[in-house]
Amino acid sequence: MRVKVGTATLELVQGDITVQDTDAIVNAANSSLLGGGGVDGAIHRVGGPQILAECRPLGGCATGDAKITTGGHLKARYVIHAVGPVYWREGQERAAELLASAYRRSLEVAAEHDVQSLAFPAISTGAYGYPMDEAASVALQAVIDNLETQEDHGIRLVRFVLYSAQAYQVFQRVLSRLIERTADAGGG
Repeated sequence: MRVKVGTATLELVQGDITVQDTDAIVNAANSSLLGGGGVDGAIHRVGGPQILAECRPLGGCATGDAKITTGGHLKARYVIHAVGPVYWREGQERAAELLASAYRRSLEVAAEHDVQSLAFPAISTGAYGYPMDEAASVALQAVIDNLETQEDHGIRLVRFVLYSAQAYQVFQRVLSRLIERTADAGGG
């Protein structure tokens, strides 16, 4: 699924984020930035030890924030390490604020490094327990809002790479609903 948002294209694909040919991929990192499971582990495995070596001196990363390293052996030139919330620890409202912040900060860091295309995973939906429907709504709204209000950010493509068919279907349903709501409000 692909839609135009501001001067950028927003697309959803099912697949493996480690093989994306975007300028940057976003890592669903933990606060230590020293590797983990899921998306984080896959990015570190495929990208190689250079990513971990660059993460060590960064001193970790706060929840809701993002930091950047090179992509090591990945096709992507950069990895933006975004730390999402642990859902049950934060509670629904605070978790939504922190998740939206992780997506916004990733886009800001991307713009600061002249990234024109980046790929996001579904941050916090694995071991961090964020319900997929809620996460999709927060993530897509945060990205859409950022792309609509930041006309000169230089980002031309934002791709959500969803690992499972179920995650893809949830994101597709939520994006369709957001597009309908915008059209109904006279925004498109």
